[in-house]
Amino acid sequence: MRFALVCSGVVLVLGGLALTGVYLAARQSLEYRAGVFTPAKFAVDSWREFYRYQDMYEIARSRAMQVHAVYQRDTPATVRNVGAVALLAATALAFGIGWQSAGWMLRPLRRVTETAQRVAQSGDLTERIAYDGPREEIKELADTYDIMLGRLARAFDGQRKFVANASHELRTPLTINRTLVDVAVRRPDATDDVKRLGESLLLVNARHERLIDGLLALAEGEQAVLDRRPFDLSDVAEHVLDQAAAEAAEREVTIHRLLDSAPTAGEAVLVERLVQNLVENAVRHNQPKGEVWVTTRGRADRVELVVANTGLPVPPYEIETIFEPFRRLHGDRLRSDRGSGLGLSIVRVIAEAHGGTVLARPRDEGGLTITVELPAADEPGS
Repeated sequence: MRFALVCSGVVLVLGGLALTGVYLAARQSLEYRAGVFTPAKFAVDSWREFYRYQDMYEIARSRAMQVHAVYQRDTPATVRNVGAVALLAATALAFGIGWQSAGWMLRPLRRVTETAQRVAQSGDLTERIAYDGPREEIKELADTYDIMLGRLARAFDGQRKFVANASHELRTPLTINRTLVDVAVRRPDATDDVKRLGESLLLVNARHERLIDGLLALAEGEQAVLDRRPFDLSDVAEHVLDQAAAEAAEREVTIHRLLDSAPTAGEAVLVERLVQNLVENAVRHNQPKGEVWVTTRGRADRVELVVANTGLPVPPYEIETIFEPFRRLHGDRLRSDRGSGLGLSIVRVIAEAHGGTVLARPRDEGGLTITVELPAADEPGS
């Protein structure tokens, strides 16, 4: 649009200047000239001539002045009107040519933009523009973008591999430590001090295991889910709630469930981890005889999972920070039984990997309400 407007503007200005010049030249050429309208004589033909001060001379001069007056009035108007129409037509033609030329020149750039948008939406860093046009500015831009995508892909892959490998390597010694401590605690000759120390070590070991599992889930969740398989979110939520019933009963927390059908698509195992983290947070960050509400429902082209719980009041300014890794509410960084501080970070990355969103808001009575939206899938047989 801007290029077309510039083209039409240039034609309009230059054409207007040219038309003004022609108009002024036409008016100047039609000015009165004594040598034309007051000659020494008027020659009608080879044998008739009228000299000045004769009656026929004055008649001929009057007729010439009348004709001149008509031309002096009509010719500039004709130049102005016809020129204006031609100028508008040329401006419109320049706009159309500019529009088509800009579209033709920007087509490769549009391809670059579309590829960038697809990569941004899907998170698939393996896609490339692979522009094969002539060696010019747009090809240099496309090649630079491909190089940048390659470096980003290697950086993200290296980060995920490092976290995954570190998690796997750390899990083995922790498993061995847990086994050795468990054996030491269960020995018949173990003293009370040894048993108390062993129970403390087991709690610390369990916290480290949850931390490593969280890091591994975080690394896996940051990858976009490309192999999407249909499943019902309500089934996943029901399974997770059944597993969490024992812990909720132990903590005297009542769970209310309202699970309507919510068909979606993606990696069911990752979504199960998402629901599990939300339910565990709602149960553990609660108060004695507290309550948890879990709801699934479908809304147009989205499905929702809503987990709400009672608990301590949450300041609105802390809402966004709870999704950052290793961040906990109320400065609770020492209670190992409340997780590693990665739960909601994992929820967010899993939701985003499925093309969804996570929204948290504080409840007026205390606690949180967390809503997860995922793209809906067609129900089987529909």
